[in-house]
Amino acid sequence: MKKALGSLPVRLIIGVILGIAVGLLCADLVILDTDVGTMIMQVVLTVKSLLGSLISFCVPLIIIGFIAPSITRLRSNASRMLVLALILAYVSSVCAALFSTAAGYTLIPALSIQPTVEGLRDAPELLFNLEIAPIMSVMSALVFSILVGLAATWTHARVITQVLDEFQQVILSVVTRVVIPILPFFIAGTFSGLAYEGSITKQLPIFLLVILIVMVGHYIWLAVLYGLAGAYSGSNPWEVLRHYGPAYLTAVGTMSSAAPMAVALKGAKKSSVLRQDLTDFGIPLFANIHLCGSVLTETFFVMVVSKVLYGHLPSPGTMVLFCFLLGIFAVGAPGVPGGTVMASLGLIISVLGFNQDGTGLMMTIFALQDSFGTACNVTGDGALTLMLTGYAKKHNIHEVPGQSVL
Repeated sequence: MKKALGSLPVRLIIGVILGIAVGLLCADLVILDTDVGTMIMQVVLTVKSLLGSLISFCVPLIIIGFIAPSITRLRSNASRMLVLALILAYVSSVCAALFSTAAGYTLIPALSIQPTVEGLRDAPELLFNLEIAPIMSVMSALVFSILVGLAATWTHARVITQVLDEFQQVILSVVTRVVIPILPFFIAGTFSGLAYEGSITKQLPIFLLVILIVMVGHYIWLAVLYGLAGAYSGSNPWEVLRHYGPAYLTAVGTMSSAAPMAVALKGAKKSSVLRQDLTDFGIPLFANIHLCGSVLTETFFVMVVSKVLYGHLPSPGTMVLFCFLLGIFAVGAPGVPGGTVMASLGLIISVLGFNQDGTGLMMTIFALQDSFGTACNVTGDGALTLMLTGYAKKHNIHEVPGQSVL
C-alpha cells in the first residue's frame, strides 16, 4: 500500500479524485446558501495559486538547468555519428509532433468538446495573491541557455561546463523534491476549481478518451519508425522490436527514460541486426534526447486543453511553430516523470498563451499517461539505433571491437 501511494500516477489520481470531491461538495454547499463552501474554495484556490506561482518561477531555471549543460555535454563529443543521432532524434520528435497535430485537427472537432468558458459558476476571490515572479522570461531563458552552452563549447570553458553540470543536478533536485511532490496538490486545486465551476462532469470522459487516442498514436508512430529503420538499414526491424518487451514494461512502471536504460541495453544486445558498438553508443544517448512518445502526447494534449478551456484550437501556424520548438526542448528535457512537459512549460505559456489553469490541466492529463509516453520513447530508441547501424554499413564505418564510436 505504501509503495503504491509513493507512485506519482497514484498520487495524481488521488489528487484528481479528492479535488473533484471537494469542488462538488463546495458547489453543493453554495447551492444550500451557506458561506462554508465559498470559504473552503477560497483556501483551496489560494493554495493552488501559490503553488502555481512557485512552479512558474521554476520554469526558467529548468530551461537553463537542462538545455545549456546538454549542449556542452553533447557537442564536446562531436562526431559524425553523434551529429546523425541528434538529427534523427530531433526529426523523429518533430515529425511525431506534426503527426499528432494533424490527428488533433482531424479528431478533436469530432469529440464534441464543449468549451468551459461559458455558463459556469464564478470562482470566489483569493484570500491573498502572493506572486513569485520568475527571474527572467521563458524565451530569455531559452536564448541564454543556447548562447551559454555554445560559447562554453567554443571556448572549451571547463569551469563553466562543470558549473552547468552541477547546476543541472541542483535543478534536477528542485524538480524531483519540490515541483513533482507539489504537483498532486496543485492538480487537486485545479480540479476542485473545475468541479466547483461545473465543467468537470462534462470534460472528464473526454480526457479519458483522449488518453486512449494518444496511446494508439504511440503504436502507430512506433510502427512508422521501425518500418523506416528496416527499409533504410535493409534489416528486419522485428529482430530489434521483439527484444523490447521488458524495457517497455520497465518504462511503464518507472515513467523514466533513464531508468529502463540497462534493460533496454540488455535487450538490444540480443538483437542480431544491431552493431554492438552502436548499441552501446545509441541506446544511452537516445534515452536522453529522443522523446517522440512524450512529444506526440504533449502536442495532442495542448490542443485538447486549448479547446476545453479556451474554446478553440490553436492556429495551424502556431502549432507548426510549437512543434519545431518542442523538438528542441525535448532534446534537453530531463529524464524524469513529466520531464518533457516541465521543460517545455515556458513554450506552452509563451507560444500557446496558456494561463495557470491551462498549464495545470496540461500537467495533469500528461502525467496520467506519462508511463506509456515514456515506454514509446524507450522502444523508439531501438529503431533509431537500427538507423545508425544502417548508416554505418552504407558508409563503411567499421566496428572496432571493445570500443565506442566516440
